[in-house]
Amino acid sequence: MTDLYVPAYAYRASGCCGMALRLGKRAEREKAGMKTVNVAAAVILSDGKIFATQRGYGPYKDWWEFPGGKIEKGETAEIALRREIREELDTEITVGEMVTSVEMDYPDFHLSMKCYWCSVAEGNLVLKEHEDAAWLSRDELGTVSWLPADQAVVDSIKAASVDEYEKRKIR
Repeated sequence: MTDLYVPAYAYRASGCCGMALRLGKRAEREKAGMKTVNVAAAVILSDGKIFATQRGYGPYKDWWEFPGGKIEKGETAEIALRREIREELDTEITVGEMVTSVEMDYPDFHLSMKCYWCSVAEGNLVLKEHEDAAWLSRDELGTVSWLPADQAVVDSIKAASVDEYEKRKIR
């Protein structure tokens, strides 16, 4: 598992995953009045492919992301993830171990995202809020335009050895 802090502008400016120091960032965000949004994301794996969704609404419409959503007060990341996938994709999932966590500053908010390996337990991944979806192999992850925080997750997945990736099992 890796823990990343990346300003969103690093992707817009350079297209790469520059690591940044986390020291003092929380104090800077609080001083600036920037709110923190805590989310959980599912890296759903099946037959060696990862499920990706394309946003169908909001300022980040048409960008690709791992499905998931906000962690509500009193929820763990895992419980929030199961709820969000049920609501957005009409599917029950099994949540496995954490892939990575990402801390990223967007222009209007700070995103704190926990990402977990998941598998479909029951259901057919029905798109209720997204405009498109795709099952992508590890090598195909670079073929879509990911949101900056999700690109950091892709970078983490691609940095793992092929053996580590192929051994991934979610019970």
